[in-house]
Amino acid sequence: MIDPKLRGLLLGIFCMVLVSMQACAPIALEIAGELSLAESLTVQGLLYIRQGKYSQAEPLLKRALAIYEKVLGPEHRDVARALDNLGALYAQSNYSPAEPLFKRALAIYEKVLQPDHLAVARTLNDLGALYSSQGKYSQAEPLLKRALAIYEKVFGREHLRVASVLQYLGLLYTEQGKYAEAKPPLKRALTIYEKVLGREHRDVARTLNDLGALYGSQGKYSQAEPLLKRALAIYEKVLGREHLRVANVLQYLGLLYTEQGKYAEAKPLLARAREIREKYVRQNPGN
Repeated sequence: MIDPKLRGLLLGIFCMVLVSMQACAPIALEIAGELSLAESLTVQGLLYIRQGKYSQAEPLLKRALAIYEKVLGPEHRDVARALDNLGALYAQSNYSPAEPLFKRALAIYEKVLQPDHLAVARTLNDLGALYSSQGKYSQAEPLLKRALAIYEKVFGREHLRVASVLQYLGLLYTEQGKYAEAKPPLKRALTIYEKVLGREHRDVARTLNDLGALYGSQGKYSQAEPLLKRALAIYEKVLGREHLRVANVLQYLGLLYTEQGKYAEAKPLLARAREIREKYVRQNPGN
């Protein structure tokens, strides 16, 4: 039998725990409710980003970040995720606020997660892409290479995320005129996209366009032309004949023919590209 004194002590401890739990229950419910609200705000904000409604996404993502910081503290991984989301929003147009958000998110992830965690790779990729778009190539390259190494380690060498980083690297080298370095990552990205997505996917077309532009920049017109024509055919099939990406490829092809003195072939392509863009501006006056 249990000693009566011990039984009394245990009963007293149990009662104290029970009272404590009852006292804490409302607080726990309040915290759970706030975190649930933050998650709902995040989902809605990301939906607005996909729809291009950036002004509607911003207050939702800011409010979600404020909730996570209040409830979880400034160095929680969910705070880093919220910073990453807000950085991705600003990276669409207003680059300056994006950099400190990505850098703070990366610092948190590196502190609370393993160095080869996917969240680390994602933020490295986002920050690298941002620097590349700003022309800060020396800062972008090591970040993209590190993201690539993590993705290859976690997913293998033929994953779509690997292809995405390879494409960023290829464009980074192209923009710097490092054509010999740009070609291998772009060709490898194209191979992955074709294998995983099929030969008529929009990401295949995007990479064909990038490769075509690379060859065009080098004056290798005979190699650029079939790639651009194939990209154009895919975009027209997948996105329709009046999409802006169709206009972009038409522009590239038109300029390609112009540089070769093939003005009769260039003229209708450039005219069609202009018509698509003018129609888009008429239909989307706020953009």
